[in-house]
Amino acid sequence: MERDYFIKTGRIKFSTWKQEDTALAESLWGNPDVTRFICASGTFSAKDIALRLKTEIENQIKYHIQYWPVFELASNEFIGCCGLRPYKNNQYEIGFHLRPKFWGQGYAMEAASAVIGYAFDILHAEGLFAGHNPNNTASRKLLLKLGFCYIGDKFYEPTGLYHPSYAMQKKPN
Repeated sequence: MERDYFIKTGRIKFSTWKQEDTALAESLWGNPDVTRFICASGTFSAKDIALRLKTEIENQIKYHIQYWPVFELASNEFIGCCGLRPYKNNQYEIGFHLRPKFWGQGYAMEAASAVIGYAFDILHAEGLFAGHNPNNTASRKLLLKLGFCYIGDKFYEPTGLYHPSYAMQKKPN
């Protein structure tokens, strides 16, 4: 399947989820190393994966955002996803899920930086929200490095835990 890409950086490119992306979705959300911090059970069932893919497609149709699939520019290999979902008013929640093969190589930083730019420059967002599982120290480090500020812990129903939460406001021009 030929894909269209709407954001490109030095090493990655962003596309949108399509119904025929089931295999990609399974390679990401079917991996317990990826999902262990996302849901209480630590794993997604086939039904959970299908629902997640459906939600991302619906978010794109309804809000023109999703946790977009990200691919390596040089190899076209699927890295994971990074993007936005509605939060409140003119603010969005940012998130990223990467396949373990791509951890620790700066891809999450590169992808999240591109999404932050998209949120503020294209969508004219007033602010961004992010949260992470309290056991996911890599996400904490990344959010702080990106410039997010800790705002407190917020209950996250899918995990049943209070997740450290962060905000980023649009910087004045």
